Amino acid sequence: MGDITTMTALWWAVIFSGLYHGINPGMGWPLAVSAALMERKHSALPKALAMLATGHFLAMIGILLPFSLMMFLVQWEVQIRVVAGLLVIAMGLYLLINRRHPKILARVHPARLALWSFLAAMAHGAGLMLVPIFLGICAIGANETGHAAAQTLMSSNVTTAFLVAAVHTLSMTIAGGTIAVVIYLWLGLRFLSKTWFNLDVVWALSLIAVGAFGLYAALLGH
Repeated sequence: MGDITTMTALWWAVIFSGLYHGINPGMGWPLAVSAALMERKHSALPKALAMLATGHFLAMIGILLPFSLMMFLVQWEVQIRVVAGLLVIAMGLYLLINRRHPKILARVHPARLALWSFLAAMAHGAGLMLVPIFLGICAIGANETGHAAAQTLMSSNVTTAFLVAAVHTLSMTIAGGTIAVVIYLWLGLRFLSKTWFNLDVVWALSLIAVGAFGLYAALLGH
């Protein structure tokens, strides 16, 4: 019963982290609005959102897959989760100290939204935020399989990585897409320029919080 409750909570964390990423303008929904307004086509908005989602999904997979391949080493599960938690905390502290946005993002043309989204997610540590949650899900799966063959366990973890990335990206696209549609159809860029909000500090603190949660869960066997 406890494992089921924990697993449910972790999947909800995947969904809520996606919604949080979607709300954050740093993940690109303002670029989708801008693209639609410049092209003056309704169809440009879902196209732009799809490109942003593609780039974000690839970034999530790029981070989660290496950890999914490591998690078949069940005997090192706690150590892997501890290192992952410390890595996420370190990324949060770095972003908290260094407020400058990566210059490489300014060099990518907004028309290449998938590439921009991939680089933005990597630069802001969006994929790292999912790592402690993902490892928690894999740890429960490992307990359920017991002494399952390593190849079977690895295959299960890879599948879970794709599923976590897909659910997270879908949640992000729904949240960011809803904001983009409202601004595009009714409010316009003038409203966006007047009400722009910056989540940099909140983003950095959330990384630290997720990393600390990952450490806590790993050390207490959750």
